[in-house]
Amino acid sequence: MTHVVTDNCRGCRYTDCVASCPVACFHVNEARVYIDPVTCIDCSACIPACPVHAIVEEFDLPDDQQYWIGINAEAAQRYPRLRSKLPALDGADERRRSLGY
Repeated sequence: MTHVVTDNCRGCRYTDCVASCPVACFHVNEARVYIDPVTCIDCSACIPACPVHAIVEEFDLPDDQQYWIGINAEAAQRYPRLRSKLPALDGADERRRSLGY
């Protein structure tokens, strides 16, 4: 099993999760981060670090969100690895509030 970044990450891209990851399994684009399922060691350190609750364990994904497993795997191959924290995107705090966090 691996961990998966879901749609809650889009538009905020808080990277507190990256700072907590011991194996650098995160990849980034202009809008969000993704987890490489090959690199992820399932330590779960990223889950409480995410202020928008965007990261879940694969087996906890609802059936209607299973597609995020493939999206993360594909995006990890396409986007660069992120090894350190970045500033959140403009509007991230507003997005977090709109998600209820």
